[in-house]
Amino acid sequence: MEHSAGSGLGPYELLSPLGAGGMGVVYRARDTRGLLAQAEAPESSRRRDATLARTVGGERVRKRLGIVVALACAAAPAGAGTVRGRVEVLEKDGRRAQDAADAVVWVEGPTARVKPAPATVTMKNKAFEPRIVVVGVGSSVEFPNQDGIFHNVFSVSGDNRFDLELYKKPKSASKVFEHPGIVRIYCNIHPQMSGFVLVRDNPYWARVAADGSFSIASVPAGSWVVKAWHERAGESAQTVQVGEAGAVEAAFQLDASKYKRAPHKNKFGKDYEVGEKY
Repeated sequence: MEHSAGSGLGPYELLSPLGAGGMGVVYRARDTRGLLAQAEAPESSRRRDATLARTVGGERVRKRLGIVVALACAAAPAGAGTVRGRVEVLEKDGRRAQDAADAVVWVEGPTARVKPAPATVTMKNKAFEPRIVVVGVGSSVEFPNQDGIFHNVFSVSGDNRFDLELYKKPKSASKVFEHPGIVRIYCNIHPQMSGFVLVRDNPYWARVAADGSFSIASVPAGSWVVKAWHERAGESAQTVQVGEAGAVEAAFQLDASKYKRAPHKNKFGKDYEVGEKY
């Protein structure tokens, strides 16, 4: 976070920027409490500053204080706020869907390490349960088969494409998702089976509640794109300005009124055969 000359940062008055580096912007600064402010610097820096005060004199110490301020700026946690709001899903005739729980909202732009976490999508009664899961990049999704017949989970979604081949109860197979995006999953035998794995590259996302509400906490301050998605309405996006505290509101209206279920191809890019073999 950059500051303007003359502004304050704790006990320091920022005089002028000296440059920028891997730890952030470096400022020349004056300690309003006195010549040397050791409390804001790491222990090693405090020892070096004390030595300079004794052997070099005031002018060099004041220059060093600019670096002390840079270290304090780099160590301070960035401000963060909450993105919250509501998603409406419109059905035919403009009616609002009674349950919006299949919608997902996420924030694009901020970079933050996301911890991989396992998830499970069960194949049961010729369906995926749950039909929609959200995971972080690097997460493994397990696909156990609880039917006494064969299933073949696959996807042709870009870099996340995969094919788990044929297996039946009680076997299971898994896939690690390494790339962010929306992954459509199918069974190569039963065309009625479909689902989604949403892979995110940061932790700033939320499943929407049945009433359409959502809340995403600890979003870094800044201008970000917030997206809402529903399988029958696609994506909608808007830009929000997240402050260093408090909450910003975002409202979405997703139009699913024209949705029609379209047939998809099998893993070979061909039409499914009539009748089931397994």
